[in-house]
Amino acid sequence: MTVDVIVVGARVAGAATGMLLARAGLRVLVVDQAHFPSDTLSTHQIQVPGVARLARFGLLQPLLDAGTPPTPHVRFQAGGAVVEGEFPAYQGVNMMISPRRTVLDALLVDAARAAGAEVREGCSLVNLVKDRGRVSGVHLQDRRSGRLMLESAALVIGADGKHSKVAQLAGAAERRRVAARTFAFYGYWDGLPVKGGEIYSGTGFAASAWPTNDGLTMTYVAGPIANFEAIRRDPTAHLIAALDKAGSLGERARGAVQVGRTRGTSDLPNLVRAGHGAGWALAGDAGLVMDPITGLGIGHGLRDAELLSRAVLNGLGGAGDLPAALTRYEKQRNRETKPAFNWTLDVATLRGVNEIEEQLFRTIGADEVETSQFFGMLTGVVPMRSFFSPAHLIRLIGVKDFLRLARARSR
Repeated sequence: MTVDVIVVGARVAGAATGMLLARAGLRVLVVDQAHFPSDTLSTHQIQVPGVARLARFGLLQPLLDAGTPPTPHVRFQAGGAVVEGEFPAYQGVNMMISPRRTVLDALLVDAARAAGAEVREGCSLVNLVKDRGRVSGVHLQDRRSGRLMLESAALVIGADGKHSKVAQLAGAAERRRVAARTFAFYGYWDGLPVKGGEIYSGTGFAASAWPTNDGLTMTYVAGPIANFEAIRRDPTAHLIAALDKAGSLGERARGAVQVGRTRGTSDLPNLVRAGHGAGWALAGDAGLVMDPITGLGIGHGLRDAELLSRAVLNGLGGAGDLPAALTRYEKQRNRETKPAFNWTLDVATLRGVNEIEEQLFRTIGADEVETSQFFGMLTGVVPMRSFFSPAHLIRLIGVKDFLRLARARSR
């Protein structure tokens, strides 16, 4: 075999997986059609568990040194209720970060190379090589010269995004698919002041603002998918109109300078694919993708890299059983993601909040400990099941309002 593992896709999940496998001593080839640094449409947010992973990987400080602002403080507003405070500490980390993808992805690619992986940029997957039904390698093409290459490996990992060619060619089964519910538009601003992260939820819209590199603030707005075609004709006007519904964000944006054009998409599927098959596996958005409204994608990509690399090392080492190890990886991925997937689908309905929910948020916002636990739930530190358990909700709003809330949510 040419190498032990071939990773197709060198953004977050792919570069991180290649880095971890190479650090463990495997021969790794990582390929991507892009040349880095390379931008891509993104919500930018790395939730607290993802930041903790970057710290364990030795990559958090380089990101901070590159001018990525730490974000320990966040403000959440739903209707008239405001919850504002700090994240709880998790493995010594109590902040989110929102790096530009030109910074984050290039850093991960460099880290993969430094670990010993071969990284080929400007290189596209043409086809998978199969031997008696098992994937055993790849046909690649250099995008500049057109040169074709054949590489073989014990495992091919697809980390090539939500429209994964590896998944398509391998015939990866779809475990669950839910149609897109929102569209998203993004903009960067110079001179838009924020204390930390800001999140706004209302009927028919969602908006947020996050500090990022170069002193800029990134804003995100979401709307119902049915409105996309009409709104895309003047996305900046829609962006400002949506920010006008989000506290003083619209006013602050008007006092700032927009950097670059407004970018948006309606290509926001909610999809869970099989995580592995004969000679192949999937990581990041290639295996599981959801609406970006909850900002979990980058963190999930880093998690997949860690879980999958551990499975590969267990499966390829000694008398290891690679299919069994990959099955455990997929089960753990699905188990950890299911609550967030369902919650994201609910948030993406953009239904706003009712009177009881607004009161619940007011109660949370009046208590420093509950505020920290709430933001811990949003970022993936506090389990959703425990935060939204009947016992916890009853303690917050009482039995009568809990029953009213349950009846309202069941309709």
